Amino acid sequence: MTIRVLPSNLINQIAAGEVVERPASVLKELVENAIDAGATKIEVTLSGGGKNLLVVSDNGCGMSPDELSLAVERHATSKLPDDDLFNINFLGFRGEALPSIASVAKLTIASKQKGAESGWQISVNGGEKSAVTPVAQADGTRIEVRDLFYTTPARLKFLKTESAETGQCVDMLQRIALANPHISFYLYCDGKKKLALNACQGELFDARQKRVTDILGAEFAENAVEIAAENEFCQISGLVSLPTYHKANSLSEFLFVNNRPVRDKLILGAIKGAYQDMMMSGRYPVCAIFIQVAPMYVDVNVHPTKAEVRFYDNGAIRGLLVGAIRGALSFGGQKSAQTDGLEHLLAQNVEPLSTASQGMDIGEIKDVGAIFKPMPKYQPQKEMSFHSPQYSVMPPANLTPMPRHSGGKTADIPDLEHKYSVRLADEPSAQTMAEVGELGLAKAQFHNTYIIAQTEDSIVIVDQHAAHERITMEKMLQSMAQHKEQPTQMLLLPEVVDLTQSETAALMEYSEQLKDLGLVIEAFGTTAVLVRETPALLGKTDVKSLITDLAAQIAEWGNAFALQDRLHHICATIACHGSVRAGRALNIEEMNRLLRDMEQTPHSGQCNHGRPTYIKVKIEDIEKLFERR
Repeated sequence: MTIRVLPSNLINQIAAGEVVERPASVLKELVENAIDAGATKIEVTLSGGGKNLLVVSDNGCGMSPDELSLAVERHATSKLPDDDLFNINFLGFRGEALPSIASVAKLTIASKQKGAESGWQISVNGGEKSAVTPVAQADGTRIEVRDLFYTTPARLKFLKTESAETGQCVDMLQRIALANPHISFYLYCDGKKKLALNACQGELFDARQKRVTDILGAEFAENAVEIAAENEFCQISGLVSLPTYHKANSLSEFLFVNNRPVRDKLILGAIKGAYQDMMMSGRYPVCAIFIQVAPMYVDVNVHPTKAEVRFYDNGAIRGLLVGAIRGALSFGGQKSAQTDGLEHLLAQNVEPLSTASQGMDIGEIKDVGAIFKPMPKYQPQKEMSFHSPQYSVMPPANLTPMPRHSGGKTADIPDLEHKYSVRLADEPSAQTMAEVGELGLAKAQFHNTYIIAQTEDSIVIVDQHAAHERITMEKMLQSMAQHKEQPTQMLLLPEVVDLTQSETAALMEYSEQLKDLGLVIEAFGTTAVLVRETPALLGKTDVKSLITDLAAQIAEWGNAFALQDRLHHICATIACHGSVRAGRALNIEEMNRLLRDMEQTPHSGQCNHGRPTYIKVKIEDIEKLFERR
């Protein structure tokens, strides 16, 4: 078969398969071009989810007739003035977007430079370019894309419904808008306004906070903490949610590198590692993270969609991000997710009583607990200190139930106390009264699981097991931090673990760091390691599985974070089994000691699994329920 050069229209269609995946891809490329052109206002119009019509209008610098003709040619761009791919200062630079779009759709571009007498227009239909002609046009550029994928019907069949494609376009525009708060963005779909984001005024940080609130909502802003970190070539900023504020998927993780929306495995992995032991499995934080990297330290020319990047020093970026997030969460202290109040929760979560149940006693309603959600106010981080209370088991009350009688009589008092297991506290000591903090004074324990405390304006309900689990966990982590080398246990028979040559080399490169963590290994040939000692915290563990997973992680990420995460997980498990269990009766001093320890423990607003350890109900919200306000 003879080798030949493919026709230019077919080359562009092949390229379009990489650049143009769906209407949202077209929107991304055109909006980024508008931003590069210096636009301060961008309008997007969709019809049929962008499949029938997609229009992007901006008030940017515009193009001359000669530039307009060149713009639809392959690899024609104004964004690489010095031809240096390691000094990219624009969102676009490949010169592929417009010709790729034009090869699979009907493209029309009208543009006018500021001060020019008239605008100019060019059309490309299936790869065929028209002449440039004058047209009435406001300053800026208007790009119209019709009948997307009409030249490639097979690709058209793979698109989803109009509503789904519209949703993708909205999500894409929101991501771009987050990184550019000083630009106004508007999106109209089939004549209806879908998105309206006015330009935010003020400094970049203030403008970003306003734009984050506009897109992610005020609830996220109330339940987020600021992150900030930098080194000699990288700066990280943004907002991350508290561990108790999370979503079912990672779509609410908005990541940007040099104002470019990305979905990078390294960054996603760093976020997951930062929330280790603080968030429930299968849940994801909400965040908007902005990473500014010197152009020579990041490669954005990895994929035609520019959604992936490659960093010069992966380990430094990951470490900086993990440290920034963990530092911000530590600064949050005991802060936990807040809600809009009981009145809102009742409207959302409690169904109206049926006619048959309207005469029921309030004590018969079984789902009252569903209305309570975490509502603590922000507490600043205090200096870390730990107490060592001895939580003893209270002997069960010697209650002998009196015999029940037939008929409609109520149960005897001992039966009621056993049924509801309410333990009223004794009067606290003077020392306990003097130490009362933000979580108030313990008043009672019910179901031998929950502590009720009272503050000046709230009632606090504490899950004693979850709270003590976090306290125990933080004590163990603090103990680890105080020792350079962790206590180890020597294996009676050293274990040989077979690996690949690259995994063995990567693992041995970090042998000294692993030794500091309590894992002593030696090279055993070129494709195996010999394990002599393991961290004492691990106890009896599957050494082969640990080494295999660790080697794979180090080979991928180039650092020893995997073992740290494993140790954290083990610490969490030990803390869970060694903490005050649900069902244990506590006296008043023990309950107050638990509250005081919570006030001085980092991350005490959630347990090691990410569940809230306490909720706070404002008296004013309770009064609203009883219509006292």
